[in-house]
Amino acid sequence: MSVRLRAKVHVRRLVLLGIKIARIVHVIHKFKFKGKNIVLDVNSGCIHLVDDVVFDILEVYVPFSSVEQNLKLCAHLVSKYGEDEVRGAVSEINFLVDSSKLFSTFKFEPIKEINSPIKSMCLNVSHDCQLRCKYCFASHGNFGGKRMLMSSVTAKNAIDFLVRNSSNRKNLEVDFFGGEPLMNFSVVRETVRYARSLEKLFNKNFRFTITTNGIALDDDKINFINAEMHNVVLSIDGRKKINDFMRVFESGMGSYDVIIKKFQRLVNRRGEKEYFVRGTFTKNNLDFSKDVLHLFKMGFNRISMEPAVLDKSVEYSLENCDKNRILEEYERLLELVMKLRIVDEDFVFFHFMHDFKKGPCAIKRLKGCGCGNEYVSISPEGNIYPCHQFVGISDFEMGNVNTNDFNYSMKKKFSIPNLCSSSECKNCWSKFFCGGGCSANNWSFNKSLDVPHKLSCDLMKKRMEMSIYMATCK
Repeated sequence: MSVRLRAKVHVRRLVLLGIKIARIVHVIHKFKFKGKNIVLDVNSGCIHLVDDVVFDILEVYVPFSSVEQNLKLCAHLVSKYGEDEVRGAVSEINFLVDSSKLFSTFKFEPIKEINSPIKSMCLNVSHDCQLRCKYCFASHGNFGGKRMLMSSVTAKNAIDFLVRNSSNRKNLEVDFFGGEPLMNFSVVRETVRYARSLEKLFNKNFRFTITTNGIALDDDKINFINAEMHNVVLSIDGRKKINDFMRVFESGMGSYDVIIKKFQRLVNRRGEKEYFVRGTFTKNNLDFSKDVLHLFKMGFNRISMEPAVLDKSVEYSLENCDKNRILEEYERLLELVMKLRIVDEDFVFFHFMHDFKKGPCAIKRLKGCGCGNEYVSISPEGNIYPCHQFVGISDFEMGNVNTNDFNYSMKKKFSIPNLCSSSECKNCWSKFFCGGGCSANNWSFNKSLDVPHKLSCDLMKKRMEMSIYMATCK
């Protein structure tokens, strides 16, 4: 009898050190796509391609029961497939269960916290911006306050804060953000030099990222960015018409023609170093796969396209009624991505690329996104926030790097892992890939760090299915 189940991707079992055994969770996720029956064993990360009989049996199968017990549960399938086929399929399923490749166990009890050293920081070096993007969560750059730039003193104090609170972590990450960080590029340069001067002294290695709208890019800035930045995020929404509807100057003029050649020049000179062009889609461009194709044609092979998470009162905000249309568009995008990878094997669409060979990173995902615990954001005044999306919300102010004041009690609050604290996440099949979603979005919509934003969850699960399907095609 041919083997109906084969692990397309073998991964190591999850080992969670320091987490007490309390209850056992057996989870699988199965779905059909483009003629394939796909089963994900959530706890081990194994992906299986199965035939129709196995797919149907898994609808009623009870793990760790005998063959005879499971045969009774799927007796209704005998008339469709035959007794020998059903019996053989149940035996094969049992073999994979016994091999911990299907319905594998994950044992844990809710834990109070996973308190970690701070390893990454978002430096809002500018609360100002040349653009007035309509979907901007940062109130067009000023985060609801006054327009201002970070001083070099505050930036250096922020680096000192990161070093002090990073414990024995060697690799530290700093993201220059805004507003628009190129509006304060002298401080960016000075901060990089200062951080580099500390590396040998404290046995640290800084990796820098910068996120830019590209308006102020010139050859000098491009050369510095390509020399010093581990990654670069270039903000552009795709087609000129789409970009220029949302990403506009104060005058209302679109930004596409100003930035496209500058971005091309930066990427052409960047060599093998990381970068992403990052677009945003709203109700205005639910056909966002066309924006991905446009960006590829313009010479970019590392692309991200994010859903705008906006208040429902905004006319172009994404709503639940748009969900099915977006899910269909992700399917179109998958076909496009696979075609583009034939043209350029290095092409990456950020949300479809996951390394399944190592399995879900359980420790990382149990911590959630890490905001307020492993990751903080610093405003131009030196105020500390859990992440860049909490900046300006006084209830989430954690201290100030200029006064060496830090609220460790709030850090402890953010160290509570989402998967253990959220009843909605515990039994979700995508939990190890998601970790509870964006805490800021959860708070904005549900006034809770642990209750996920429903539409974001649904879109994330669809992206994961597309990623899993891609893994079966390698």
